[in-house]
Amino acid sequence: MERAIEDRNILDKFCTDFCNVINKHCHYIVVSGFLAIASGRTRGTEDIDMIIERLSLEKFKGVFEDLTRQGFVCMQSNSAEEVYDYLKDNISVRFTWKNKELPEMEVKFAKDILDKYQIDNRVKLELTGLDVWFSNVNVNIAFKEELLKSPKDMEDARHLRIVYLEMIDEEEIDNVKRLIKELRL
Repeated sequence: MERAIEDRNILDKFCTDFCNVINKHCHYIVVSGFLAIASGRTRGTEDIDMIIERLSLEKFKGVFEDLTRQGFVCMQSNSAEEVYDYLKDNISVRFTWKNKELPEMEVKFAKDILDKYQIDNRVKLELTGLDVWFSNVNVNIAFKEELLKSPKDMEDARHLRIVYLEMIDEEEIDNVKRLIKELRL
């Protein structure tokens, strides 16, 4: 089903607008709960999680300036250098539209081979109707089942397993779970 941009809800528009800016500068992925929501799961959220490839300060300044020109602001600082310091120290930062508290895009730099794997295997999912790069479904399921494990995350994983049944690869899920155990637990 094709959806016109004017029919999108606020999260869809916010995500698409933000990703359009980021996509001009670097590789990124949208991860976690928004994938389930964009794939038809009914639940609320106020933020979208994004991982971007590690950038030099100079390249990040270009991203930051472009985001600012497009009406986004960083909640932590108006200084690209300060925001970059957070990111390089593996601390996430949050962006909103100027003069609006919500929604938020939580941005992190890729921090290890697991994040690099996610970016290298990113996908666009036709079902979402969004022209956005997502972490693949199997990786999302692995993170939700092995690392996050909250009731909400387990329901997200269950939803993804049902909706994307034809894409489920248990071997990949198991391999990612193994990496999660080695690198994150």
